[in-house]
Parts: sequence; C-alpha cells; structure tokens
Amino acid sequence: MEYTTLGRTALRVSPICFGTLNLGVRTTEQEAVELLDLALERGVNFLDTANLYGWQKHKGYTEELLGDYFALGGLRREKVVLSTKVGNPMTDLPNDSGLSARNIIASCEASLKRLRTDWIDVLFMHHIDRSAPWEEVWQAMEHLVAQGKIRYVGSSNFAGWHLVEAQASARERNFLGLVAESCVYNLVTRAVELELIPAAQKYGLAVLPWSPLHGGLLSGALRKMAEGSAVKTAQGRAQVAMPKHGDAIARYEKLCESHGLDPAEVGMAWVMNQPGVTAPVIGPRTAEQLIGALNAMELELPAPLLEELELIFPPVGNGGPGPEAWAW
Repeated sequence: MEYTTLGRTALRVSPICFGTLNLGVRTTEQEAVELLDLALERGVNFLDTANLYGWQKHKGYTEELLGDYFALGGLRREKVVLSTKVGNPMTDLPNDSGLSARNIIASCEASLKRLRTDWIDVLFMHHIDRSAPWEEVWQAMEHLVAQGKIRYVGSSNFAGWHLVEAQASARERNFLGLVAESCVYNLVTRAVELELIPAAQKYGLAVLPWSPLHGGLLSGALRKMAEGSAVKTAQGRAQVAMPKHGDAIARYEKLCESHGLDPAEVGMAWVMNQPGVTAPVIGPRTAEQLIGALNAMELELPAPLLEELELIFPPVGNGGPGPEAWAW
C-alpha cells in the first residue's frame, strides 16, 4: 500500500477510505469485524463513520459497533486514522443538531464514548449550517483540539465558497481550519468539478468522494438486476437515478465488457485518478467488494476507454472548472 497525505497535512492515509455506512446494517456484526480486519490486513488505514450511522437500528449504532471492534485489541484503534461526523439531528431536541458550539462539543464527547477511544483523527461537519457563524464553529473546534479530543477538522457536502469562507475565518484565528472535504463525486455526478474541487486544491484540502459508484449504479447494475442479484442497486440513490441514466448505464456496461473490465473497478479507478482526489470513500458489504476497490487502485484505464467515458458521462458545461465551464 502506498500512502498519501491528507491534504496539506503530514497525516498519512491510504488512497481508499473505508466507509462504515453498511456495517451491522447490511452486514452482520461478525461480517463487519471480518471486513475491517481484511481492510487493515491489506493496508487500508483510513476509516470513516458518522454519529448518525446505524439509524436503521438506532442513531449511534455504527460508532458503538466500531467501539466494540477497537476493544478487541491488537492495536486496531492505533492502526487506523478515524473520522466521524457531527451536525445531523440525533434527537428531537432543538440543540441536538447543527454546528453550534454546544452541539459540536457535546456530539464529539458522545462519539468518543460510543467509539471507546480517547481521540478522533478528523471530525467532519456533515453539512453546512448556515445559521452557525464561523467564529463559533472554530471556537468549538479549537477547544476540542486543545483538549486532545480531535486532531483535524473536515467538511462534508459544502460548496466551494463555503471552503473559502471557512479558511478565511480560520486564518484570522491562526487555526489550521479545514483539511478535507467529502463530497458526492462519480461519473454520473460531476458538479464538484466546477468550483468545489478547484477550491479544495487551492486551499490544500483533501477531496474524499463519497458514493464513488453512485450507490451501485456504476457497479454493473443492469446486469445484476437481470440476474436478480442486485442489493444496493435496487434501492436508494441507484434506483432513483436509473430511469434518467439507464441508457448511459447500458452503454457503460457494454463498454466495460468490451475491454474485459469490471464496471465497479472502472468507475472506482476513474474517480481515484481525477485531479484533486485523495481517497474515495467506499462502503463495502462483502470481501469481494473491498478487494474490487483495492484492485481498482492498480487499474490503468486505456485512453480509448477514457475518451468514451467522457462521451457517455459528459462533464458539466464545457468541462473543467468555472467560469470556463460555462463562459468564455
């Protein structure tokens, strides 16, 4: 495994981030342990979760599962760079959501208890909170850093101008500010190429694409549906997108087949090799899916295939960053 740095920091992470959204929900707890152990064995050291995950059972469940996993010992906690998130409602109480100083600090402390760890490597803000002034956000984050409870701060689902605003405020306080942005990015959804990724590159933020296969849409969805083996692709993001993108997906799967390549590995390899991308966040349910993502790291997509992908899934406007993408 060749490690990379997380944005402009010296923190070394694997070029794949193991997302835990499916653990214990679409897997058993034992399968989750086996998947996590396999990831560590293969050199994946970047692990992402959120305080909300596991809501299908109860909010906080996935962090509890990871806490049990770390408690198994074997330096499992020490081997990983651990990130979690704050911002989404955990209860119906008015102050149990958003990015107030109160909620940031309380949520972090609650996550630490569930995760059974003394520190979180990267605390992500799960979504922009337009009501929270940056002075308040950074005050809370500085407090947690000073206490040793978190090491870095990241954003998720922000706009490009949010990154600029956040970093300007952090610089005024002589604070490191944001070090990573996690955003939806894949062949089907390329809007972040316009401004978000250029902003992240300018300010030295790692880009961590979530849903790199658009909820399984790019993993051979049509073939799986025909075989009756679709799980993730028969619901959620992929199911919603299929009516609009069905023709493109059919061309995509035919193209991959003509090159003798697996659609999931092609989609993953494409994201991994886009400018500014540090590590896609994968959410494997099986060892086969995890190994496929690892294989994609070594996959060099031929130029003719890349050219055809641009025709099947064209970028927004003229392509590339704005304003050239929409203006002269």
